[in-house]
Amino acid sequence: MPLMAQLRARVWPVGADADRSFLHASAIYFASNVLSAAIPFVLLPVLTRHLSPSEYGEAAMFQTLVWGAGALVGLGTAGAVSRKYFDKGTTDDVLRQFVASCLQILLASGAFFFLLAILLKDRISGWLGLDAAWVPWAVVVAILAVPVQLRLGQWEMRRKPHQYGAMQNSQSLLNITLSLFLVVVLLKGADGRVMAQIVTTGTIGAAALLLLHRDRLLSIASWRPGYIREALAFGVPMVPHLLASFAMAAADRLLVAKELGLEEAGVYMVAVQIAAALLMVFDAAARSFTPWLFEQLSAGDAAAHRNVVRRTYMVLGFMLAAGLAMVAAGPTFVELVAGTRYRRAGEVIGWLAMGQVFFGMYLVFNAFIVYQRRTGTLSSITIASGAVGIVLLVLGIRILGLHGAAIAFCTTMALRAAWTWWAAQKCQPMPWLGSQDKNHV
Repeated sequence: MPLMAQLRARVWPVGADADRSFLHASAIYFASNVLSAAIPFVLLPVLTRHLSPSEYGEAAMFQTLVWGAGALVGLGTAGAVSRKYFDKGTTDDVLRQFVASCLQILLASGAFFFLLAILLKDRISGWLGLDAAWVPWAVVVAILAVPVQLRLGQWEMRRKPHQYGAMQNSQSLLNITLSLFLVVVLLKGADGRVMAQIVTTGTIGAAALLLLHRDRLLSIASWRPGYIREALAFGVPMVPHLLASFAMAAADRLLVAKELGLEEAGVYMVAVQIAAALLMVFDAAARSFTPWLFEQLSAGDAAAHRNVVRRTYMVLGFMLAAGLAMVAAGPTFVELVAGTRYRRAGEVIGWLAMGQVFFGMYLVFNAFIVYQRRTGTLSSITIASGAVGIVLLVLGIRILGLHGAAIAFCTTMALRAAWTWWAAQKCQPMPWLGSQDKNHV
């Protein structure tokens, strides 16, 4: 049996063992996500006492620019490697060369956007209120983050959540340690916070490359134009999707602040952050569900498809139950955590919680489309739902204030989930109602 096949046989248990493995992986991803998400909350009260509002805003704008640049550098090819793992005929050598091809794309695209950032740094600085010197560094951080995504992605596909969590949490802990040292001890202000992110991503990025090479997942001396074209065919259609997702994630915060003022934005952000706790759970479920799904779909038989439908309904039911629990307990929880000054956040948390439920469902259906490499379809859905969401958001805020923003978010996520399910069924027909055309099996 080839080495890749032996590896898959070891990491993909069946039956009851598969259920235990699924729950075990979800628990580890969840714990890792909780720790990574908790670190910014731990850091927040420290930073706000050592940074002026303008300095804190500058550090936040740097992170925002990194997220935006991350949608561009690498041209979305990191996900192509995870998908390639499940192709029939993908040997260890093929995967090594494919990883190398994606890194070559990263070097070329990264160099282009780095030079563009240098040329436009003054203009971008004016838009974001960020020191112009840091603009090119945001692109560097985005570039360095891609090897980390590649290494994490391969651990995820191989069902190795312990290694995944170790790297993710090491990055978070290094970030907070350097931030505290540079901001609190050396009094470097916003520059210290930015420098901590640069050093952290560079360190973990270098470690990711070394681990890829150590685990024989990277062929340094490789030039395969065919793999480059394959990776680009997967990744480039994802770029509009990533950019639109970035815009969707930032739109409600920006518009609430612009239309209703910073005080209302603060109330809204408390509700957003508490509702986002659901997303940590759903992301963990999706991360453990996706590699299992790819393996089942690769089997291609009716029994595997029925098993996929059964497991998918279980995951969706869990998400809905968690969302309804937060709808019921959310207002009390908000006041308990944030205090009476933020009591009004409890009035909108139900809508935001259900929005996160629909986003979790989107993550599940999204995996079916990614399996079929129909990434252009994802971009179309994200752009369309984002455009509708912006309109709903503007109207909702002007008519209903904070409630309108929350309702618009929930409605947009519901539309996105519904459109994604419809597209997933077109790309990968499944027996959702208990029957399926044999031609689709």
